[in-house]
Amino acid sequence: MRITALRADPAGHAAPLLALPVLEGGDQDAAFTALDQALGGQLAALRTRGDLRGTMGEAVLFFPAAGAVPAERVLLVGVGKPADLTAERLRRAAGSAAKQAAKSRAASVAFALPASVIADRVAVRAVAEGLVLGAYEFREMKSADDSKPAPVSVDEAAILLPEGADAGEAAEGARVGEIVARAENLARTLGNLPGNVATPAYLAQTAERIAGERGLRVTILGPEEMRAEGMGALLAVAQGSEQEPRLIVLEHRGGAEGDKPLVIVGKGLTFDAGGISIKPAAGMEDMKFDMCGGAATLAAMQAIAELNVPMNVVGIVPSSENLLGGAAMKPGDILRAHGGKTIEVVNTDAEGRLILADAISYAKRFDPAAMLDAATLTGACVVALGHAATGVMGNDQALVDEVLAAGEATGERCWQLPMFDDYREQIKSDYADIKNSGGRAGGAITAGWFLREFVGDWPWVHLDVAGTAYGDGKVSYLTKGGTGVPTRIFVEWVMGRAAAAEAPSA
Repeated sequence: MRITALRADPAGHAAPLLALPVLEGGDQDAAFTALDQALGGQLAALRTRGDLRGTMGEAVLFFPAAGAVPAERVLLVGVGKPADLTAERLRRAAGSAAKQAAKSRAASVAFALPASVIADRVAVRAVAEGLVLGAYEFREMKSADDSKPAPVSVDEAAILLPEGADAGEAAEGARVGEIVARAENLARTLGNLPGNVATPAYLAQTAERIAGERGLRVTILGPEEMRAEGMGALLAVAQGSEQEPRLIVLEHRGGAEGDKPLVIVGKGLTFDAGGISIKPAAGMEDMKFDMCGGAATLAAMQAIAELNVPMNVVGIVPSSENLLGGAAMKPGDILRAHGGKTIEVVNTDAEGRLILADAISYAKRFDPAAMLDAATLTGACVVALGHAATGVMGNDQALVDEVLAAGEATGERCWQLPMFDDYREQIKSDYADIKNSGGRAGGAITAGWFLREFVGDWPWVHLDVAGTAYGDGKVSYLTKGGTGVPTRIFVEWVMGRAAAAEAPSA
């Protein structure tokens, strides 16, 4: 989608669809007042009758009389009370506008940005993200239906700025929002693709394409290289499948030579049947989403490179399948992970932490300044937090706070879980250095503790996205399936680090 930010009067702007945010309460934005005057008070009449209240999530499609205003359709989108207006509310309003444009077969949309206390760059970026995310559709696996009109893609949008807005800041917000949201849409597509398409080899090919287009360095390890590295955990998970595993490494060198990189790691389990500890059949088709952490890592690296963020960043994706077969790992097996630590397998369905363990240990060669990892790791996190927040835990509170702030800024909310030493006791093994499951109690936290065993001295945070990486599409800018979480968290965190590095010291 091509997005432009410009100063324009909504009442005089021509567009197939004009989206106008509506505030809850008596006072309205200047754009609403101007459009209402051009329409002879029809919008005020809607409010008087109670057909338009401005509550968050409300949407009313209005068709102006011919010639009254240049816009063919006006979508009135509620954003709630003025004091409650946030970037996320603008993002959701923009998502509603993009979906209505597609439904109306309008190839372009205009969004009138309300005047608010939100910084121009932040507000415009949120709207740009909402427009690009809201226009997303997954069509890759559907045949064309000649009996119906071809779908119309919303490929152009204008963000109409209020009086006094900083055009330069707005333009930068639009640029960043479009790039980041487009990357998140890539993560959504990778998640939505079926397991017979999005294999470990497919993810590696995607990484190679991103590297070629964006100037990243790419390294792909196959089984032979993994054996040479001593990646016994990743290889064990993959050995029940005919699909060969891959360890994917992308490097963005935007910082000074010698600066320690930020590292992001994402679980790329392209299909998870649970192995010998097989999952129930009902809903198993959703286990194609078990690679969403890896998809977000690839997508974030694309955005970081396209934005040319002045930081050194490394993205690592361990990728495999977890199936049943004569060669599959068994409960009771003891594996030797990268770095030499031994792991007793008590549950073959606790496999994500195994492939992440080798990837996290492999990252030591980069001497990270800090590391984030993301995985659809545990159903226990969904039980704890539902689908509204990502579980976060780590070994450095300052880094945890950075991640929580990035989640608030992007609307991909996070909640910190404790990592008391008591939880470590649950993964002690009688036969190996550690076991891969601590049981049901505190399952998300003991999984985090397992990963912590492979982290070096660097600051580290784990994001359990089991409840947020895919869903039913109830948020206006999402659809059923992959959400792309935590792509925007990754990018926001890296950009925040870059901004802090560039800021003058006090």
